[in-house]
This record gives sequence, structure tokens and C-alpha cells, in this order.
Amino acid sequence: MQVKETLNEGLKRKLAVVIPATDLATRLDAKIEDLQGKAVIKGFRPGKVPASHIKKVYGRSAMSEVLEEAINSGVSQTLEERSERAAAQPKVDLPEDQAELNRVLDGAADLAFDVSYEVLPAVKLMDFKGIKVDKPVVEIADAEVDKELNRFFTQNKGYEDKGDEGVVEQGDHLGLSFVGTIDGKPFDGGTSDHAHLTVGSGEFIPGFEEQLVGMKKGETKDVKVTFPADYGQKSLAGKDAVFATTILHVDGPRQGELDDEFAKKLGLENVDGLREAIKSQMDAANASMARQHVKRQILDALDEGHKFDVPEQLVEAEFNTIWQRVVHEVEHHGRSFEDEGTTEEAAKEQYRKIAERRVRLGLVVAEIGNENKVEVTDDEHQQALIAEVRRFPGQEQQVYDYYRKNPAALASLRAPIFENKVVDFIAEQAKQTDKKMSGEELGKLIQADDEYDVPEEHHH
Repeated sequence: MQVKETLNEGLKRKLAVVIPATDLATRLDAKIEDLQGKAVIKGFRPGKVPASHIKKVYGRSAMSEVLEEAINSGVSQTLEERSERAAAQPKVDLPEDQAELNRVLDGAADLAFDVSYEVLPAVKLMDFKGIKVDKPVVEIADAEVDKELNRFFTQNKGYEDKGDEGVVEQGDHLGLSFVGTIDGKPFDGGTSDHAHLTVGSGEFIPGFEEQLVGMKKGETKDVKVTFPADYGQKSLAGKDAVFATTILHVDGPRQGELDDEFAKKLGLENVDGLREAIKSQMDAANASMARQHVKRQILDALDEGHKFDVPEQLVEAEFNTIWQRVVHEVEHHGRSFEDEGTTEEAAKEQYRKIAERRVRLGLVVAEIGNENKVEVTDDEHQQALIAEVRRFPGQEQQVYDYYRKNPAALASLRAPIFENKVVDFIAEQAKQTDKKMSGEELGKLIQADDEYDVPEEHHH
């Protein structure tokens, strides 16, 4: 086999490969011999068919198989000899001239073809001890726990219909319909036939809920509000809007006390037990967010500390996956990129950068894991599968079967565990500084961190 390099540019390689006809003939003879032992042809006893007859019957198709095997083994052998790892499946270009190919198939000519591929770059790892990380530490004030306890109590003691004469008060649970307009024109997402709202929860735009207080069931009112300047949907940010709002029903919180009886209904001993359980939940949520923020800082540091070209093929594949999801989300919500305060071109550019960052970080994380023997145990893999199955109540069996029948999907569950273990490995070596903050401040940090995350759903 002769190999000549015809392109070596950055990570791109192109090789001209020639496999001699004599080599192909040897391979074909071995294939014919193998067929001789298996072929069942009328008029011949099993295993006694002459090689010449086998060649006559199976020659062309056997030679096609020989070519495929010769190309595959030739490519992998060549890469091995060159100590290169292809980023994706190498592209093989066979001669376009059919007459030339026919001569190869007839065993009368050498097989010449081109192989194009991108190599995985060599990753020189940074010194992790130089990474500095702020570790959020949230001490929850008693007042915050009390507030959450009261919210939980209100939510769980339930509501009862206040009747036709019921007047809307703070803390009531409402059913309402509304049509929102800006400059007299309805806007996307501003209409609902039956929305639910707890007055005072802050779920709606600032100023909306307060204007409902004092209204009665069946009453309609124009609620005038201004969208906040930093509203997520940029096309609405800072605009004045009018919502023609009708109260459909008014439910007031059921009477009852936040006492030990209430706690016992939830399977806890007393109010103190309930308070502790709520504080533990709040602590766990903050700890999870703190871990997330530490991970983001570590990934940012790895991105900053490793600058190398990444294979275009991998970036393109990653970008296409992200972009399909983004387009699906935009179309699913009947929106446009302009509604998001951007253009399709600008969005593509942003997501291409994210794709490139993801590919680079993927290569860095893999290298760190390989060098430091980070492994995902079968038990951890199994736990991830169980957690995934539990995400689909009522469909557990179908989800489990899907993963069992799709090795690639099952293998993909390892990736996030592997990444987290690598991040933990680096966190142990990085310089971590405790940074005290409130839960609200931590929440804002997490929101800011989402810049490079492309969730399963593209948020609007």
C-alpha cells in the first residue's frame, strides 16, 4: 500500500492511497476460499465447488466486499502508522471514472483513492492549581425560612370558593381571562381564556396583581401596566400595555392554623419538624446552585486556559444539533428571532460560538479524564439510567426499553457523569474562596451563568 500526503493544513489532512492489484487478488482468493467452504450451488456437493466457478458466480460481489474491507483496513492502518486520530469518520473518494472502477473490480488495476479527514488536536493541559473559584455560601436567615414556611402552609392548606360576592384580596387564588394590547393591538402571548394567579405572588408583571384587589367574580377591568425594561421578551420590554381582565372565580385560603396538627397531616411530628424539613430543602437547593456556579467558573477557566483549533466537522455537528432545537422552539412558540430582539444571522453566530466552546471543552475534559484515570463506574451509570427513567412517570418501561435497545443513547448517559467527575477532580485542586451571599444573589449568578447553556428547550 502506498500513501502520499496531499494536504496538511491546520487539522485538515488529505491522503492519496494506492492498494496494488496483487494485494486485492490475494484478498479475493482468501474470500473465494472462504465462500468455497460455505457455498451451496446446484450440481455440486457442499464444499466441492471449484474456485473458478465460485469466481464466475460471486466474483464481482466478492470483489466489492474485498474493496470495502481493503479501504477500511487501509485507512485505519494508515492513521495508526501516522499516529493520528480522526475527529470523525474519514471521507473516502473513489475514482469517478466507471471504466477505471470496472478494471479494479476485474482485478486488472490498482485501487487508487483519496482520504480526507480532520485530526483531533493534541491537548496540552493547563496547571489546574492556578484556577481560582468563588464558592457561594448562603446562610439562610430565620425570616426567610418563616416566609417559605408560610408560603408552603398557604399553598398546602388549599383554597375554597368565596362565592359570587367574593371580593379579591391579597393571598386569594384567582381564575381570570385577559386580552393584552399595546397601542390597541393584541400581542403574542398576551391573551388567555383561563389563567390562574395567587394575588401577591409576583408571578405577573409588576403592578398587575395589585389592580385586581377589590374586584368581584364576573367583573371586567382594564389593567394598565408597563413591561419591565429588562423583560425577557425583548420586543415587549419597556412597553405600556392594557389588559382587559375578567375575574372568573375567586378562591380564598381555607381557614386553619399553622400548627402541629397541620405538620402531622404531612407525616411530621410538629411545626418545628416541618420548619427543619423546609430549611433542609432550601439548603439543598442552594448547595446545588453553588455547585453549578463553581462548575461554570471551572469550565470558563478551562475554556480560557486552552486555546487550540477544533475540528470543523465536530463544531458543525454540534451546531446543527443546537440549531435544530433553537428553530424548533422558536417555531413551536409561533415566534421569530426579531421577537427575541435578535436576527437569525446573529443567533447563528452566537450558537456557533457556543458549539465551538462545547467541542473544545469536550476535548479538554476527555483529556483530563484520560490522564487522571477518571472513570464512570457501572453502578453510577445504572443510577443515571434509573434517574432518567423516573423522569417519565407512567412510561418507565418504554423509556427503559429504549435505552436497552440503543447502546449509543445508553452510553450518552455517561457523558454528564464523566464531566461532573472531572470538574470535581479540578475543584479539589483549584483555589476555592468562600463567598457569602443571599439566596437571591446566588439565583442571579445562576441566571447570568446560563449564557452558554443550551437547555433541552431554548428559553424565551
